Amino acid sequence: MATFNELNLSEPLLKTIAAMHFEIPSEIQEKTIPLTLEGKDVIAGSATGSGKTLAFGACLIEKLETGKGIQSLILVPTRELAEQVANALISFSRHKDLNIIAVYGGVGIDQQIRNLRGSEIVVGTPGRILDHMQRRTIDLSKVKVLVLDEADRMLDMGFQDDVERIISHCPKDRQTLLFSATISPDITLIAKKYMKHPIEVEADNQVDPKKLTQVYYDVDSGVKFSALVHLLKDEKSELVLVFCNTRHNADFVTRNLRENGIHAKVIHGGLSQSKRSDVLEEFHKGEVLVLVCTDIAARGLDIKGVSHVYNYDVPKVGKDYIHRIGRTARAGKEGKAITILAARDYDNFRSVLRDPDIKIEKLELPYVEKAKIVIEERRGRGDRESFRGRGNFRSAGSYRDRGSSRGRSEGRSSSRESRSGDRDERRSSGFRSARSHGGSDTGRYRRRF
Repeated sequence: MATFNELNLSEPLLKTIAAMHFEIPSEIQEKTIPLTLEGKDVIAGSATGSGKTLAFGACLIEKLETGKGIQSLILVPTRELAEQVANALISFSRHKDLNIIAVYGGVGIDQQIRNLRGSEIVVGTPGRILDHMQRRTIDLSKVKVLVLDEADRMLDMGFQDDVERIISHCPKDRQTLLFSATISPDITLIAKKYMKHPIEVEADNQVDPKKLTQVYYDVDSGVKFSALVHLLKDEKSELVLVFCNTRHNADFVTRNLRENGIHAKVIHGGLSQSKRSDVLEEFHKGEVLVLVCTDIAARGLDIKGVSHVYNYDVPKVGKDYIHRIGRTARAGKEGKAITILAARDYDNFRSVLRDPDIKIEKLELPYVEKAKIVIEERRGRGDRESFRGRGNFRSAGSYRDRGSSRGRSEGRSSSRESRSGDRDERRSSGFRSARSHGGSDTGRYRRRF
């Protein structure tokens, strides 16, 4: 394995890296940095937490000059990742007077406009970059290095047209670096259209499969939330991520974890940027140990020390499952990925298991106490989003925690956790009800996977 001294980096940058206590380069840094310094276009397959920011940041810091306008544009899928990348680059470039700005939506644009005038590196989300382009408040004519970070996620989020439009406004005589956890046909198409003889490199997943335990519990819908509470209290854990598929369900889970004495915070796209930043800061510092999140909000966040990942909702495809569990079992530490499966999750779970590399062990859930559930009272459009009753909240500690096979996403209304009946669950094709004796909450569904 090479050292940073062998990567042709300048002495000031080497001193900065040493001061940040980076001892040896990660695999993606070792493979990518020499190529980027030579001016090559690179397609790098790397996961979050693999050290990719320094992998492309070293090239920018070494090549760009102060006072020469915007010379690098880094496109990222989310606001959190924009802030994270910009802050990392600021730390890496402390020996060089480069102005680096993060540009994203959800905050005022006037200050961004002022900061753009004196910046050399811009890290931004596609939507806000296009906004600046339309306002003519960003000049991309001097861009030397274009970076597409988390490219697969940007395309998954529907940004392909936006990304291509932005690329078309950058100089053709530039260096392009593309980083993606997976290399899909769409990624390959973009590479063919906009990159010059790119060199592909790939780093092994930073997750140590020997350190990662993957299990699932197949539970009755009536105990899905209670199972989560039981496991969170029973498992010995450090930092914990709980994934939900929708904002509404993330809010439901967070609110009711608190009702059951678990200090949890939520992060999703419906929160203001300042609120999201505050929550992440608390989680990074270990002030909050359970973070409930959606895939979009969590994508790109490099959070160290995660011991457990819970799939309260099962993702629709294996790729998203892999992204989720990749948050744990890093840097030689043990990690555990736990999926809580109910009837409404069966279709998604089948899809996940189509990936031959995903191996998940089934465990039997022990008896769990019924958790307290609080249901928000609100009225929406149609019966599916209306709540009947008085007051703003009502306790539902004695209610069953149920889902609905008619809505595999709980996002339509968090009330489905308690209002949908077993009758809906039993309609899932290919499954037979198999209640345990005595009508206990530990009832199961026999399933075929």
